[in-house]
Formats: sequence, C-alpha cells, structure tokens
Amino acid sequence: MNAYLNRELSWLKFNERVLEEAESEQVPLCERLTFASIYQNNLDEFFMVRVGSLADQMLLSKNLRDNKTQMTAEEQIKAVLKDVARLNRRKDAIYSTLMSRLEDYGVRLVNFRKLGDLESRALEQYFDAEIAPLLSPTMVSRRQPFPFLQNREIYAIGVLAGKSGREKLGIIPCGTGVIPRLIGVPGQSGTFMLSEDLILHFLPKVFNGHRVVSKSLIRVTRNADIDSDALYDEDLDYREFMAKLIKRRRRLAPVRLELSRELDNDIVKTLCGYAEVKPEVVFRCRSPLELSFLSQIQDTLRQRPELFYEKRFPQRSSQFRPNGSILQQIREKDKLLSYPFESMKPFLDFLQEAACDPNVVSIKMTLYRVARHSKIVETLIEAAENGKNVLVLVELKARFDEENNIEWSRRLEEAGCQVIYGLEGYKVHSKLCLITRRENGHTEYFTQVGTGNYNEKTARMYTDLSLMTADPDIGLEAAVVFQALAKGETVESSRQLLVAPKCLQNRVLDMIDQEIGYARRGEDAYIGVKINSLTDKTIIDRLIEASKAGVKIDLIVRGICCLLPGIPGITENIRVISIVGRFLEHSRIYLFGTGDRQVVYISSADFMTRNTLRRVEVAAPILDPDLRRRLGEMFQIMLRDNQQARELRPTGEYVRMHNQEDPLNAQEFFYQQAYEQAAMEQPEPKPAAPAGGKYSHSIGRWFHWALGKSGNEL
Repeated sequence: MNAYLNRELSWLKFNERVLEEAESEQVPLCERLTFASIYQNNLDEFFMVRVGSLADQMLLSKNLRDNKTQMTAEEQIKAVLKDVARLNRRKDAIYSTLMSRLEDYGVRLVNFRKLGDLESRALEQYFDAEIAPLLSPTMVSRRQPFPFLQNREIYAIGVLAGKSGREKLGIIPCGTGVIPRLIGVPGQSGTFMLSEDLILHFLPKVFNGHRVVSKSLIRVTRNADIDSDALYDEDLDYREFMAKLIKRRRRLAPVRLELSRELDNDIVKTLCGYAEVKPEVVFRCRSPLELSFLSQIQDTLRQRPELFYEKRFPQRSSQFRPNGSILQQIREKDKLLSYPFESMKPFLDFLQEAACDPNVVSIKMTLYRVARHSKIVETLIEAAENGKNVLVLVELKARFDEENNIEWSRRLEEAGCQVIYGLEGYKVHSKLCLITRRENGHTEYFTQVGTGNYNEKTARMYTDLSLMTADPDIGLEAAVVFQALAKGETVESSRQLLVAPKCLQNRVLDMIDQEIGYARRGEDAYIGVKINSLTDKTIIDRLIEASKAGVKIDLIVRGICCLLPGIPGITENIRVISIVGRFLEHSRIYLFGTGDRQVVYISSADFMTRNTLRRVEVAAPILDPDLRRRLGEMFQIMLRDNQQARELRPTGEYVRMHNQEDPLNAQEFFYQQAYEQAAMEQPEPKPAAPAGGKYSHSIGRWFHWALGKSGNEL
C-alpha cells in the first residue's frame, strides 16, 4: 500500500478542516464567519501560489512528476479542481446557513428581491448620487479592448444588445477603494446590501440605451508564483528590483475565474478568451466572490458577546520578575515564552533593555514578517540611534509582505542600521536574535530563538515558542550564523543549533537513525514532532523506516501531511493528528529519545524540502531540564486534545477525536493555565480567568496523567 499523500490534495484537506470550523455548532456564530473568510483567503493564496506553480510546471515539463505520488502537474491540477468544486459547494451551503442564522440577531444581507418599493427607490437614489459618479464603465469594441482584470478584484459584466441587435460586453470595476463594500438599506436597521450587487442591479442605468441580455459578477485570481532569483540581475539595486517585481506579479497569468451567476456557455467561452483562462478553471459561486465584508458584519454584533469566543488576553509569564532586569533574569536561567497564552512583553523588554544598556555593543536580528506598526523595529531603530551596532536581515521575499518589509528596510537604513537582504537562492526564514554585551573585558551573549515571526499582532493569534538564553555556546553559534549571512553564505557546520540548509535535515536524519538503533536493540525508542507541514520525502522515508523498526512516532501536523499513518507493516507505529482551533498552530517542536536521553528542540522549520534545503532555518536545543519537561507536558496535552484535534487515518481522511476522557481543548487548557499561574504570582486582586473555563477543573488531573506516563511517551 502506498504510504504517501499528494501535497496539494493534502493542503485542500487542511482547508476543509478550516471550513468544518465554520460549519461547527460548537463554534460561536460570529467566529464561524471568521473561519469561512479564512477558508476563502486560504484558497485564494493556494491558487495564486500552488496552482500557479503547477500551471507553470505544466508548460515547462509535462512529464515532471510529484516525487511521492508520481502525479504529473496536469493530473494534480485536475484532481485539485475537482476537489475545489466539491469544497466550494460545501462553502456555499455553510455561508447560506450562517447568513440565515444572523437574521435571528437582526442582521440581514439582501438583494432587491427581498426589498419593498420604498427601500428600492431609496437605494436607487443612493446609487445615482454616491456610486454612479465614481464608476468607470467600459464597453468592449474594436476601438476599446477588453480591460485588464486586477487580481482578486470584483467586476460587474453585462451582455448588452443595442438597437441593431448586435451584442457587446460591458464591464465595470466594483472595487474603487472609495465605495463602501457594505451599504446599509435606508429605513431598515441591520439590513445591508453589497455594493457589487447594487452596481450589478443598476447595470442598465450605467449602459443606458442598451438592453442587458445577461449579467454577472466576475473575479479573476492570478498566478503570484514568480521566481525572483531567476530574474535578478546583480547590477540592480535589490530592494528596487523587488519593488518592481511586486508590480509585475499583479499582471501574471490568471489561474481561476469566478462567476456569481449562470451565463450562457458562449458568453463564458468569450470571457475565457478575453481573460485568457481555460473553461475548466471557471467556478460558479452562490455565495459572494469575496468575504472580507464579514468582519464588518461582526463589528455590528460586538454587543452580543455570546456570538464570539470568550475574550482572552496574553498573560504575564511567571518566569519573569516584574521589575528586575530581563538580561539578569536570563543569566540566571533560560526562559521560554509560549504565545499567545503568555505575553510577548518580556521579549519586547529584552530588546528595549538592550537598546538602552550602555554595555550592549550589538544587536543582530532576522526579520521575515513584522507588524505594520512594529515596536520591535522601532526599538532596533532606537538602538542604532543610541550608538549600537545593529545588523538586521530583512527578507524581501516574504511572500505578500514584501511591500511592508521594503518600507521598514528603508527606515532601518536611514536610522543607521546595517541592513542585508538575504541570500541568493535561499529565503531566510529563521527567527534569531543575538545581543552582545561587554563589561570589564568580559563578553556575554544573549540569544533568542523562536518558532514565530517578530510580529506583535500574530503573537496574539498564533501559537509560538520563544527561547531566551545566555548559554555561551549557543550565543557563539548564533554569531557564526550572522557572520555567514553578512557574507552571503550559509553555515557549514554547527554543534548546538540545527541550521538549514546544510545542518538541519542531516542532523534530524541522524537523530531518527539513533532511535532506529535503539528500537532494533529492543530498547524504548520515541520520536515526537509538531510542525505545520510534512512534505520532505527524505525525512518521510526515514520515518517509515523508523516505524518498521518499532519506533513509536507521534506527529502533530497542522496542515499538509504527505505521510499516511497506521498502515500495517509500514507506518503502523506512526500516529498523525491535526489541531485546528481558535488560534493558528504555528510552533515547531522536535523530540527524540526517551527518559534522560531525550533531546528537545524548538524550530522555525517545517519538514518541507523548501525549509530543510532551500531556506535558512534555525532550531535550538532546550537545555534547561525544567523547560524540557514543560515542552514534553505541552506535547502530551496536545496529543490528548479531543475537542479540536482530528486524527489522520490510513485512508487519507481526517476524523475528529472522540473518546471517553474529560473534554480537553489544548489551546483553552494552555490559556487557563496561563491565567492561573499569573494569578498565583500576583498577590493583589486581578481579573480572574474568563468564566466558563470548562477545562480548568481538569488541569491538575491532566498534568498528573501526563507526568505519570512512561518516558517513551514524554
């Protein structure tokens, strides 16, 4: 039996799990809207990047096959389109249900069929006064070619018949940037209409003198997978080159065309010709073509807390004394922050203290994605202005964040920071910060290694880990990483850190081999991995070998997993679960071994070839025994999640975890734990954990259970 899943189809299964949260009655109504919107955004990016890449591959090499399932690009696209059609039908049904449920709370999204004459006339007056003057209609003719369709913008189109009876195509951009997307219906509180539906309705007024034969809203998705390294000329300024490349990406070939209404096949064929898409990538949608307006609907219901998740706030970490020096506390003992359950503030204070400490000589950092209003970057600028040597690697190839990174890189340079832009052929995806301090002839290093970006916003939304240590060996190796980056090179060897592209995959394979050796000698052997995606065939094949040897393997894989577990004689010792919940699972944890010989790493790298061989990634060992124990406990809690976890079956299907144990939502558990620990550290009264924490009663019991398990499970 084949133990592999196709990467693209596995990703669609992940997005289906997101869609299931929009469908779930256990999720508050307004949060279900969020998951529906996430599903669509995810799918947009999937078409722009993955389907775009397959389309390019199909043009370049029709016989090139996926190295796991042996599918050609054409076969993968066909399978993807079939699955997307199924998922979109499910999305349309879920959207209809959600909008119907919203009516119970006084919110309606309507069309003209649901309005009376009075409201219709009021909307017509609004259209004439506020919208029509802002429109830029085009009638396609010999003298007026079909306009360029912007990526993911909505257009109203109509088949128009003149007095001669000859048909023409009229088109109107709906996304002007000025017209509000959600328009309130006069005289009906809580009743709204989408601006594109209003424009489409009054298409006859815009194209006065023509009869509208048929009409629809359309939306094109364009390929965004552009190879910057292949196009870059060494004589060009790299930052300016990337700025131009972003503009070029907006004009790449379309990979999908969406319609809001059924149109005559001949018209669709004509549209496909104009838009340069094939008929098989045309999708007809019963729900709106773009769902970002759902956040505005949520805003109208904020006074109904029962429609949202209970409010949660990152808590102060009990590892830090509130008023002492952060650097001194890290000297005393390694620290590990767990977002979003614990606040990012200790790390921000860590940077701020370094920026102002007269004995700190340098701050070095890799930036992949940062917030639009970044305290972290502002602190780096302050450090440079205070005379520190500040070196910042800004990855300009962080897809869809390039413009933000370009702007921050300019500001950093203007402040006197040394800015570098990554390596030729490699993205720098590591989350690494190094502070060097000299006092009385003594040099010390403070190193931070994380699993998530230096982004204050995502630190409240994603689960991530952040290690801060004064270990000199780790500090010296971090210094080697930055020296290599500054020279445009990769690290050739390392002892403590695992540094891709040359010192991560091979070290992971060595640790798997070590566990295989223990298993073959009849000793306990264990591998536990939490990552976002598993696609690296070399690692997958070695995990299969480990399973055959008797190594117990637990994999917590949020998204893509190309390995099928539970196949007798092949992967029967491998278990795979996926947790999709309120917060995006983003932390990476590697555990190898049992008992006292177990080693634990946190990492920025998934087990994907792009991470292990084509990016600069850093994994750091957890050397402090208390922190190792804490991560082992966290891993066990996640394995026992029976509310948000789904288990991957040998058939390739994901099934919700159901058992007789007490309900356990790992994310809620960690938040409740953070609230309780913060309360214990705070003698004076403070806000209690939000009411209704159904997991609080079982925290002690769950940890007792986890700690009571055998070493090979921890």
